[in-house]
Amino acid sequence: MQNHSAHTDHSAHTAEPGRTAHTAHADHADHADHSGHHPGTVGWRTAAQATLHCLTGCAIGEVLGMVIGTAFGWGNMATMALAIALAFFFGYTLTLRSIRKAGVDFRTAFRVALAADTLSIAVMELIDNGLIALWPGAMDATLADALFWGTLALSLAVAFVVTTPVNKWMIGRGKGHAVVHQYHH
Repeated sequence: MQNHSAHTDHSAHTAEPGRTAHTAHADHADHADHSGHHPGTVGWRTAAQATLHCLTGCAIGEVLGMVIGTAFGWGNMATMALAIALAFFFGYTLTLRSIRKAGVDFRTAFRVALAADTLSIAVMELIDNGLIALWPGAMDATLADALFWGTLALSLAVAFVVTTPVNKWMIGRGKGHAVVHQYHH
């Protein structure tokens, strides 16, 4: 006569060769709608969302830095340095804020923000500031010039397009915003 308790006890399957525990199925079911965040399976939408997050912080920092530098009559290099520093600051701050809201201590959240955003922000800033530096007259445009705002908008758009594949690659390897995502659950 068979022991029926062995058939109703799902934990018994873990000891049987070739069988998968039913608890693993439950774990996967909870995250079925988040398949784009697992290493190797990231989609373009997930990468674009991570890049948009990065772009938001970069744009805030870039605009604020350029407005401050231009308003105080600073030179191009000082203004650009401030804009880049503020882009990193606001990029990290947005990520830090979301991780802290999940209840993570400051030190851990800071480390996660650095790991998640550094490459993304660096690529975005390189493309953004490189385009502005190369665009004729853009570095000398003032806040009242359409060239200032047009070049800034174009440079941020190009930076978004270039940085999205970088974020896709990083998330696909469990890096970048894939690290941040684990704290949102």
